[in-house]
Amino acid sequence: MVQVRQSTIIDAPIDEVWAILRDFNGHDRWHPAIAFSEIEGGEPVDAVGSVRHFRLADGGELREQLLALSDKDHRLSYCLLEAPLPLMGYVASVRLKPVTDGNATFWEWRSEFNPPAHRRDELVKLVTEGIYQAGFTAVRNLLRRRSVGSPIDARQRRAVAVPMPSASVPRTVSTVAPGQASTTRAILVERYGGPEELQLKEIGLPPLGPNEVRIHHTAIGVNFIDVYCRTGFFDLLQPPGVPGMEAAGVIEAVGPVVSGFSVGDRVAYACPPVGAYAERRNMAPELLVHLSDDIPDEIAAAGLLKGVAASFLLHDVHVVKRGDIVLIHAAAGGIGQLLVQWARHLGATVIATVSSDDKARIVERLGADHVIVYSRENFAEAVMRLTGGMGANVAYDAVGNDTFAGSLAALAVRGHLVSFGQASGPVGNWDIGRFASRSLTISRPNYAHYTDTPEKLAPHVARFFQALRQGVVRVEAPTRYDLANAADAHRDLESRRTTGALVLLP
Repeated sequence: MVQVRQSTIIDAPIDEVWAILRDFNGHDRWHPAIAFSEIEGGEPVDAVGSVRHFRLADGGELREQLLALSDKDHRLSYCLLEAPLPLMGYVASVRLKPVTDGNATFWEWRSEFNPPAHRRDELVKLVTEGIYQAGFTAVRNLLRRRSVGSPIDARQRRAVAVPMPSASVPRTVSTVAPGQASTTRAILVERYGGPEELQLKEIGLPPLGPNEVRIHHTAIGVNFIDVYCRTGFFDLLQPPGVPGMEAAGVIEAVGPVVSGFSVGDRVAYACPPVGAYAERRNMAPELLVHLSDDIPDEIAAAGLLKGVAASFLLHDVHVVKRGDIVLIHAAAGGIGQLLVQWARHLGATVIATVSSDDKARIVERLGADHVIVYSRENFAEAVMRLTGGMGANVAYDAVGNDTFAGSLAALAVRGHLVSFGQASGPVGNWDIGRFASRSLTISRPNYAHYTDTPEKLAPHVARFFQALRQGVVRVEAPTRYDLANAADAHRDLESRRTTGALVLLP
């Protein structure tokens, strides 16, 4: 995933600049690259969801959709639907702020997209210079002509302007200076144990490092890996410590050597080190993800870790293809729901297991072909019956001890068991010689091994966000708990009383 960000200062009041930019059908009046523009279906120019179709000066045609627009915040975002260039997953946003000194406007234009590796530099330069910097220059010239009373034809054709570098803008001063200590409320685990060990405390925040940002969390994801950290099964947390690996929020301070992030940016993450169960925290920015306006904070906090995991489980660990038979355990859980929807989209036949009829109805609505309530029937026998004795090509099993043996029995010849969790306990020791009777393969993927660098993480984030935008998957509104009630969230998660995702609200 590539992120492009340009900014400049326009010597005009914010309302004048915003009046130009908020017109989603106004590009051809000021941008030199665009010859003609129209809103499809006659929608208003500021209607969220409207689609603009425009023709470039070089003859190319594009379609873009308005995703969000706020007159209060002077902000809009849009995405690319069709284009002659491979700007996959392109989402852009425009944000204006008044400059404190003088009657000028700060304008930030940024985007993210996933270009082919061999064209990355070419497309980044095109977006940076041909779109953003050329647009800055064009709006500046338009406002200058207005100020001297020159007549302006609303649809006049112009020669392509030579892009001019954007003005240098000093970094916004943070409210927390690097080196300044602070405190925050957080859930502290002082010793390994049950949910009762999750205690709300006021803890110190270390001084902000030069290569760190400080994030004020707005929503915090709850995952089974947090349970493993709390119990000591995983050594990611050393008491006393704060659990949690997933959250969304707003950057409130930036270290002096950080680039690519600014105060006020909305971000999310799903990565170690632990520490997300807190109102605020310091983090190195390498694995932070910028959030576009169409991704709400709670959806990001509830879905990012699960969506990234679903991406590599379905596309890397085992490449699901059309015609595969896929067995998914705990299908009504947060990651289970994503696996069901995504596998169906990939053309697989999905057999899902759940623990109750209520959960079965949820999974049926998500599109599972067959749902087995394993509390009342042997799921391995049911899989063989449903497949005419052939078995599943792949089984995704995050349950562990209770389902491992049955998952092996439900596989087809050369079937693949992907064991990516053990909510019911460790699977024990197995003689791998027994797997030869059907040439079975077993994987035990580690989340970090697929996501521990920006280069590894970016394709999965891009794929998940694109799946969300296209409706391939949806993340239902998560179950909410106050941060102080983190123990209740863990109890509900471990007892399998929940469906979908859980979040803590600071």
